Order: sequence, then C-alpha cells, then structure tokens
Amino acid sequence: MKFRKRGVGLLVMAAVLALSACSKNDAESPESSGADKAVQTGGTLEVAYPTQPQSLDPHGTTAEATRDAAKVIYEGLVTINDNYEVIPQLADSFEVSEDNKKVTFKLREGVPFHNGKEMTSEDVVASMVKWSENKPELGEHEWIAVDDYTVELNMSQPSSLVMHFLADVGNLAAVMPKEVAESAEATGAKEYIGTGPFEFVEWKQDEMIKFKKFEDYAQDEDEANGLGGKKEALVDEINWRFVPDASTRVNGLISGQYQFAHMLNYDSIPQVENNPQVEVDVWPYGIEGLVFNKKEGLFKDVKARQAVNNALDMDVIMSSAFTGKDYYELDPSLFLESQTDWYTDAGKENYNPKDPEKAKQLLAEAGYNGEEVVILTSRDYEHHYNAAVATQQMLEKAGMNVKLDVYDWPTLLERRDDPSAYDIFYTGFSTSFTPHQYVFLDSGTQWPGWTEDPEIDRLLDEINAAASQEEAHDLYAQLQEEMWEYLPIINTGKNSRVSGYSKDLKGYTNLSGPNFWNVSINK
Repeated sequence: MKFRKRGVGLLVMAAVLALSACSKNDAESPESSGADKAVQTGGTLEVAYPTQPQSLDPHGTTAEATRDAAKVIYEGLVTINDNYEVIPQLADSFEVSEDNKKVTFKLREGVPFHNGKEMTSEDVVASMVKWSENKPELGEHEWIAVDDYTVELNMSQPSSLVMHFLADVGNLAAVMPKEVAESAEATGAKEYIGTGPFEFVEWKQDEMIKFKKFEDYAQDEDEANGLGGKKEALVDEINWRFVPDASTRVNGLISGQYQFAHMLNYDSIPQVENNPQVEVDVWPYGIEGLVFNKKEGLFKDVKARQAVNNALDMDVIMSSAFTGKDYYELDPSLFLESQTDWYTDAGKENYNPKDPEKAKQLLAEAGYNGEEVVILTSRDYEHHYNAAVATQQMLEKAGMNVKLDVYDWPTLLERRDDPSAYDIFYTGFSTSFTPHQYVFLDSGTQWPGWTEDPEIDRLLDEINAAASQEEAHDLYAQLQEEMWEYLPIINTGKNSRVSGYSKDLKGYTNLSGPNFWNVSINK
C-alpha cells in the first residue's frame, strides 16, 4: 500500500471520524475571515500556560507541557489530518508492505533545519533510533538509510498500527539533526532544533520560552489539514509564559495581557463567557487517572490496589476536579463511545464499586498496618490537586494513613520517576487512537507506575498483529477486563478541558492540544 499526500486509515479510522468532529474547535480561519478583514501578520502572541515543561524534546515523554510547546518547532515523518487519518509530513510519501513488516518513506527534499542544514535520511534514522528506544510496540526493528531521501523501517513482527504509532503527537517522533539526536543525554536533546514553522530562541526558567518565526521554513504544498499540510508562522514571535495561578491566567486573558490562556479554572467559565472579547474553548480531553506505584511499597500487592478502587466514589472525585457533569462523565472505557472500533464497557463490574467495607477487608488481606501512603500532586493543575484531596479523604475513611506531597508540575514529573518517593499520583491521559498509546499498559515502556502484567502484554501483541478490526476489538475487550482486575491505574472518568482566547486571534485550532501556526492577531 502506497500513500502520497493523502490519509491512511488502517484499522482505526472509522472509530475516530466521530471523535474528530467533537475534539477540534476552530476559531475563524484566516481564509474564512478574509471577507471581513484581511489577515494581519506580525506581532507577538502571548500564551499563558499553566506549567513549565521538563524539556522540549518530545522523544522521551508523554507530558502535555512538552507536547504542546514542542509542536511549533518539531515535525515528524507523518502526522494526522482533521479526520485523524495518517498523512505524510516530512515524508513525501510512504509505502507499507503487504505483510505489514516494512515501511518505506520517501523524504521531501530541500527541507532545512533551524540551523540551516538540509534534512536527509541520516538525520531521520538517528532521530527515529533515539525516539524508538522506549517503543516496545515496534518489537525488534531497524531503521535504514537507503539513500539520501529514502528511509526504511523493518520490523520482525507485523504491525497493522505502526503508522499510528509514528503519527502520535503525544510522544512525537520528531526529526532533529543527526548530531543533536546522537549527542542527546538521558534527559533529552541539549539543543532544540527542528524543521517547524517556529524556532527556539530562549528559555527563561520559571518565566517563559520564546519562539520566533523560522524565515526559511519549507512549506508543505498541500492545504492545511489537521496537524499537517500548509503551516505558516503568521506572528513574528510566541512568548510561551508559565502562569501556574489559574486566576492570573483568567484575569490576563480578560485584560488582553494574553491572547490565549490554557486550562481555565472551571469556576471561572461564566466570568469568561460573559466577556465579549473572549472565546471559550471546551474540548473533550480523555481520562483522569490515579496511577499506582507498583514497583515498591504497598501497591505492589493487587489487593491493596483493589482496596483503593473499592474505597473511592468516582462521582465525588470527578465533581471535585471538574465541578459539574457538563465537564465529566463516568465510564469504565479508555475510549469514547464514538470510537466504535475500540469502545467497550468490559470490566464495568469493577468500575466505581463504592464499597468501603470491602476496601477495609482487602487492606487487611494485603497486610496493611497503618503505613503512610504518599500521593504526589500539584496545584499547577487544579483538577489533579482537587482529585487528590478527595481521594485522600476517602482513603482515610477506609482506614489509611494518607499524606499529600504537593510540588510544581516539573518537580512532580521528576519525583514520579523515583519508586521510593511515592505511592500514588494523578495525571490525565488524552484520548488515543490505539490501546498501545496508553503508556501505562505496556510493561516494556517502564513508564512511572511500572506495570508488569504478562496478560496485558500478550493481548497488546495480539492486537497489534490482528488480521481484522473485529478481532482487535474482541482482544481489546479482554484487555480492558484484565485492566480492571490488575489495576495499573484507576480511570476515574472522562473529562473535558477549557481554554480561552481573544477574539482578535484568528485561525486558532485545538487538535491534540493548542496549535499556533496559521494563527494571526487581527486588531
């Protein structure tokens, strides 16, 4: 199968067509607004973001703070369009072999990096080797530079989902210069050099990241479509400011200090909606997840994890975090109902059991003797903090000794890598397109929480090699059933998130996070 500048659905596209209709909110596009006012270029876009990323290198993290900022400077071989189909980006075309074991990429020629060097297959191979270090879903594989503009991915086992792994913006397979990829440290690249429409300028710790327009950006010839196609830097600079206080983000948006504010406090929505100069963007996000440390401590024992599941009231947690049912729903599935290729309610008998007495019994069986249980949390994301507080209260009612350790988000991300530092943390998982993209499932990822379940691993492998979507769905239903028994995390429910932007901001889109190419400030 050969694909050139058009989408490839593979097994999952029917599932996400409906998802795309409800998860992408477009401000008035530059083209559509032209009849009323010509698009203005130039100026500085002021973004208020709730937290600072650990790094701008997207290879080694699924953190959204990295994903959202990195998208303006990095690109991958492929990406997704408005319908969540995989389309070429830095690849001009790609061809998947009939046995699903080889992908051949023909690269676009004349694409410069921000340092002026032209991208070739050597850069792609070095970047993909680095990116795929923690990609167990690829199995044994090899990246080969066939010639300057041809790259091959050879896999020992067939994968019908490989193109979706490569297009996953949540762990972007970013292409960077060979020397940058090969000199990267464990914490990521030491230089932030990509091919995107903006280039990195400076990072003022705890204050802001500055990006500027990349004057030599190699435009894709195709029409803008999702995260692909034509991408223009219509503003001269982006100041990506770290504003952890929610009220400061709201007040700055209303006053015009910021043109965009991410993750508004739910209580502030009426205030923002009543301002005629501001638009509110409510978008389906994914799940709120309570993650267990299964490597050390109490929650190595599945009975202790099951005790927590029985102690919780998901309605209380979700209403504490997201204020009202307009912004959350209770559902045992990792997928949206509209994702019919994957959605199932398997395991629902173990979702939200609300049985404190059974929780106490399971704790006794796990040998719990009053040890301190540490929950990591951060006020950078108020919904995670509020969920953690509600959880603390319910676990204490079940007889547990619970402590909240509160940090800024970058520090929390560091501490969650240390299995001796905590027992539980909360985080969010945006809706994905395949089970493999939920990093807490696969033992091979060694993602914080450290899942080790051979049954989940076996089912993931079988899903990847499934001959049909029907077979893949049946296998996933088994996997979700096992997930609710093993409990790598507790999915407390689905939620929507809220951002706000100035009506002067034209062309803004939200697709897998906010996007700031093709965006202008028209006053």
